[in-house]
Amino acid sequence: MTLKTVFEPIQIAGCTVPNRVVRTAHATRIGGGFMDDNLIAYHERRARGGCGLTILEILGVHETSLAPLNMMDPSLDEGYAKLMKAVEPHGMAVFQQVWHAGHNGATLDGGPPWGPSPVANPLGADVPIPMTKAMIDEIVDCYTAACVRCEKAGLHGTEIHGAHGYLLQQFLSPNINRREDEYGGSFENRMRLMIEVMRSAQAATSDDFAVGIRLAADLTAGGVDVETNIRAAEMLEAEGLVDFVNVSLGNYNSFPKMIGGMHEPVGYEVPTALPITERVKAPTIITGRFRTLEEVDQAIRNGEADMIGMTRAHIADPDIVKKTKAGKIEEIRPCIACNQGCVGGLFAGKLGCAVNPETGNELMLDQDKIGTADDKKTIVVVGGGLAGMEAARVAALRGHEVVLFEASADLGGAINLAAKLPKRYGIADIATWLEQEVYRLGVDVRLSTYAEADEVLAENPDAVIISTGSLPRMDGIQNSNPGEPISGVEAPNVFSSSDMLVQNRNWQSSSAVVLDDTGHYEAIGIADLLVGEGADVTFVTPFPAFGHKVEDALQVEPALERMANADGKLTILTRHRIKRIDDDKVEVAPTFDGPGFSVAGETVVLVTPNMPMRDMYDELQDKVTSLAIVGDANSPRNLQKAIYEGHVAARGL
Repeated sequence: MTLKTVFEPIQIAGCTVPNRVVRTAHATRIGGGFMDDNLIAYHERRARGGCGLTILEILGVHETSLAPLNMMDPSLDEGYAKLMKAVEPHGMAVFQQVWHAGHNGATLDGGPPWGPSPVANPLGADVPIPMTKAMIDEIVDCYTAACVRCEKAGLHGTEIHGAHGYLLQQFLSPNINRREDEYGGSFENRMRLMIEVMRSAQAATSDDFAVGIRLAADLTAGGVDVETNIRAAEMLEAEGLVDFVNVSLGNYNSFPKMIGGMHEPVGYEVPTALPITERVKAPTIITGRFRTLEEVDQAIRNGEADMIGMTRAHIADPDIVKKTKAGKIEEIRPCIACNQGCVGGLFAGKLGCAVNPETGNELMLDQDKIGTADDKKTIVVVGGGLAGMEAARVAALRGHEVVLFEASADLGGAINLAAKLPKRYGIADIATWLEQEVYRLGVDVRLSTYAEADEVLAENPDAVIISTGSLPRMDGIQNSNPGEPISGVEAPNVFSSSDMLVQNRNWQSSSAVVLDDTGHYEAIGIADLLVGEGADVTFVTPFPAFGHKVEDALQVEPALERMANADGKLTILTRHRIKRIDDDKVEVAPTFDGPGFSVAGETVVLVTPNMPMRDMYDELQDKVTSLAIVGDANSPRNLQKAIYEGHVAARGL
């Protein structure tokens, strides 16, 4: 396909954006609350890769709405100056998203949040202070001051955040706004604060400085729907208050829709965004899991929007625009929409990426600075899973001769099994890309080769990287009570998740028990598979919540929704463990002191922490100059840790 539209410039107020690709605002926490060198490096890296427009993560306008960036920060102007100096040579336009969280906010003094009405927020159930007219005026002034500050700092525009359940959308929503004054009741009254903010911001900044709005249907009954957003956009445009409209989806009552996972199709937000594109003249931006510039070009040519957000695609590969322009589409590292490192990473401390170790670590791991090693070496990698392939890829980029041993007939390792779970086939895209890269870079790949230590040493390696993976633990040990193993694990109806997915044993049944002793997606996926096949599944976990380690990655609710509409039935027992497996019954008991009971379980699947395969590593100790162990062979964890370890191990050679 010949791409034309996506590379065309577009004018927003006085700013010429060089192409139609946008990185929409997204929290990173990379700077620890400041526009520091780490955060600047993150943005510069994407500017270098060719992104047209970046909208910076939320700037909190007031002390009742703390954010990753805050107006109270005296160093912000200096940070902006350094940022603009870093990105200017690359031509990327920079807008700042300006924000107040309303009842979702954290306050500087630890006091209650502010909001339109005393309606609790959906995150922590805090009840806000209903804002007085003086408070409203203060917030309008703060929005204005933020826009003025951004223009003085040399940014090209601001985006007023009126979506995702934050303050301006709270005033717009009949569900949240229960006021009886001039700011509540009718649509015009509920729009009043948004209008006042936009009027003041436009009046205080120059015509060249872009001021736009972000809107979103919240997908809640009686809330802000598509028609409400159409009316809002038309009202703002009729008064000449918007230079662009960015249309999104969801709020914290529909969080998984805000950042759709791999189960969502490309462009899943288009149906709710398109009506606004069709009704306003201002440039529009939409998002919706767009992965390639071909998809973006098609959407623009179809009239779905003027610009397209590709935020996670840039997190996965900062060079997606540059590589596409150069005709190197096959070299683009794919976003798999797992939300593990980007969304989940925020709750763990800062943004990262499951498939790209560079993300969030640009000062240390800039891909463009891998460089060729001074001395060419022979590197042997044992194990062709994600960690092993990433190690082989980076070692080859460093200019080394690389041999990669893989025992099976295919590269990919455990990810090939994970891709067989319902709605998870996209997770294998990263394995496909890594496989293409190791072959493109000339790695000597030896499949179906179960390498022994002697075979490894016969290569006369300067360095060996062990990435032999892990195996399911099937001895009945549970974390909740390791001194009392499950009785009956030797029965023929007891499976590991691997057994289920390779389908080398007959597991068809009408009832099943799934033990989740890890809290990750593995057990959820197995339950989803079984319920989808019509089985009634009892999900047993010692943890206080279902899938607690992937809740932040927005993976739980979509799976629960699928299972609720499947042929089978799901019953969840949190804070429970398995005591005994006996024919078609399983005895379970609370992890606290309480009586046990039996549940039906013709099939039992144990998802417990895997056991690392370290034998090769132990055998090669003191036999090679450089020896490293990475991925599950080192410690069974998630794919992000595996790829990161493989990358770092090879980068140091």
